[in-house]
Amino acid sequence: MLRLYGALIGLSLIWGLSFVFMKWLLPPAGIWGIVFLRCLAGAVVMLPILWWKRREINWKLPWKALVVVGIFNCGLAWGLIPLSETEINSSTASILNATTPIWTGIIGFIIFSYILTARQWMGILIGFFGILVLMDFQIGQLFGKEFIGIGTMLLASICYGFAGHFTKRFLSSTSILIITTFTLLTGAVIGLIAMLLTEPFKPVMLMEPLTIFAIVGLGCFGSGVGQLIYFYINKNGSPELAASVTYLIPATAMVWGYILLGEAINPNVIIGLLIIFAGVYLSSKRSKENEGTNSSSGKQADLHHVK
Repeated sequence: MLRLYGALIGLSLIWGLSFVFMKWLLPPAGIWGIVFLRCLAGAVVMLPILWWKRREINWKLPWKALVVVGIFNCGLAWGLIPLSETEINSSTASILNATTPIWTGIIGFIIFSYILTARQWMGILIGFFGILVLMDFQIGQLFGKEFIGIGTMLLASICYGFAGHFTKRFLSSTSILIITTFTLLTGAVIGLIAMLLTEPFKPVMLMEPLTIFAIVGLGCFGSGVGQLIYFYINKNGSPELAASVTYLIPATAMVWGYILLGEAINPNVIIGLLIIFAGVYLSSKRSKENEGTNSSSGKQADLHHVK
């Protein structure tokens, strides 16, 4: 059990630091360059493992589903996060990222016919209130040009929520290694195309030590090793234990942001964080009487999905 908790803390430190890495990579790589480099570096970690296991794999794969998950989970979500960080700090981005279980519940209810309990609806409402506190009740930040920042970060969380449900529905029998590798490759293609159409790399800046460190940290560790640690905890511990990293990432991101970027931690950020956590906890908690129900007319939503 000690190994599992050590892995959980390590994962929160890796994924919390990812928001700092993206801040560092914005000047040299741009928004879509970050997506390309992050996905490519992660795939570089996965491909040798995939080659080693190639004879154990059934290559009749659900390619369409893998591409869809790659688009939403890696391409779009990982582009929206650095776009958001052009306007908000890494701590705020990490807190809004923690709303993923709330959006997962709403998407499950609207699109995938999941049933939500009264407790989960209460958690969703509390989570929305926490977002308003984080915004200092400036709702105008979600409209017009001000949408970039908080609005795009929430949209990234919605992409995660959709990808989580889609993965569970169409890729439940596909191996973790296949899902991770091919969604990363899909994200790399999206990032490369978007980068070529928008803003190119700055090769000189990409060769700087801090940039190289950020690429390795974000791609190889955040996107590659981090995924494997998450699924290790999920398999050897429990989905609930793995999903509890949701609560740790904003805390580690705030510490990293304060130490490495000098980001201030405002009172409304702390209050909003605590309220959102309360909402995530309630919206993710399944009632005993509904737990284990599998029928299409009465599926109980499992709202945790973290990246």
